[in-house]
Amino acid sequence: MPTSLSLLSLRPLVVAAVSTALLHASPSFAQNQTVPGAGNSQAIKTAQASPLVNRAYEFLVGQTFQLSDRKLRNQTLDALSNTSTCILHRANLKPAEKQSIVSELFTQGLLNPADDTTFPGGLLAGVFPPVLDDPSPCPHLPQRFWSAPGSTFGGHHSYPGGLPVHEANNDIADINLAAEYGNVYGSTNGSGLATVNVAGIYFPLPNDPPSSALKLNRDLIVGAPLWHDWAKSIVFQWNADGSEFQELNIGGNGTNMDNYGAAGDARTGGHHILSIAEAMLRGFSPAFIITQASAHSAPTSGNEFKVVNWIRAAAIVARLDPVAKGYLTTDNKGNLRLPALRHTGEVDLIGAGQTNILTEYELHNLSDADFTFSGPAVAADQLVLAQLAPSFGYDPSKPVIYNSNYRNVIFSNFSAERLYAIYTASGVDGVRAQIQKLRANGKL
Repeated sequence: MPTSLSLLSLRPLVVAAVSTALLHASPSFAQNQTVPGAGNSQAIKTAQASPLVNRAYEFLVGQTFQLSDRKLRNQTLDALSNTSTCILHRANLKPAEKQSIVSELFTQGLLNPADDTTFPGGLLAGVFPPVLDDPSPCPHLPQRFWSAPGSTFGGHHSYPGGLPVHEANNDIADINLAAEYGNVYGSTNGSGLATVNVAGIYFPLPNDPPSSALKLNRDLIVGAPLWHDWAKSIVFQWNADGSEFQELNIGGNGTNMDNYGAAGDARTGGHHILSIAEAMLRGFSPAFIITQASAHSAPTSGNEFKVVNWIRAAAIVARLDPVAKGYLTTDNKGNLRLPALRHTGEVDLIGAGQTNILTEYELHNLSDADFTFSGPAVAADQLVLAQLAPSFGYDPSKPVIYNSNYRNVIFSNFSAERLYAIYTASGVDGVRAQIQKLRANGKL
């Protein structure tokens, strides 16, 4: 398969009208989410045919070989590339045990009770989306890791293969952020005093000379973005009409009780919690688990409770004691907090407003921020694609064909970000030219 797309030149901005016909292509939320998605096999074919998706996935697999810890490297390679990988947090899990886990999450304030009547299949289906060979000692993913989208339908990277594209961007971002921090905060001059390194990109390695002040852990920088969204292959399955499953929010109840009983909303996408649960059962270190859990919020500026709640929820799903495993600790008030790692416990940091943060937590959180552009890009592109659809023989009011054979194929091959950049520079004609390239190559 080809592994890259040619670069396209951009021309000045042309404003174009958008079509309201896209409304007819919206997903049907009456889909059954208690059985594997009927559109998973089609999504696999679409993703497999995309050079963009293939190259992103190859990059992610290659990154696993950059991990120095053998267990982390082997388990990550298994999770990303083994089509028969076992979902450990679902292994041998009987219906009664699933219900017990949901009940505990509910009792601990980590689910919103209202979701049981509004989410398709209720809380049980949201915490435990359908997988293959369930229950068994080795349940399997309902689709390929690389065919999953990056978020809910209409959100960022919401196309077959959007997950590896999103993760590739995040992994590169985390590495580049580490280089940036090393250049600005970790460099010294010939006298051993702090300076800013402007000579080029620099990334601290484990055998750095003493002049590198940050000593960032490469396994955390490279590995956390590979794991953070892994469970999207379970959560965001594909419906027959080319739309996606809904996602349940987990990690809080949003009723002003999440922040140690005070005001605060710790709810977050279920994929985040399930990915952490899986990483826990794969045997990763507390530093890795906390770094991974910090993707949706750094544990700073009063947000430590969010990361704590997400680890609590994941531990319940994984059937583990988070304190015994070293993921959390208890303070003198009996509250669960992040533990002291490295030297962060030498001084009591409660007065600083947070405890025991590592630089890697912050970098991972920053690296997951591309949704701020990617989401709006999808929303705008969908309107542009709907306007162009009739000229390519597609009707937005017929979602089964429109989504599966047109929208999803175009996004999988070009990405929403690229199309939006082309649209802002060249207008509708620029996007039309890209779609014509797909047709000329027999992909549309």
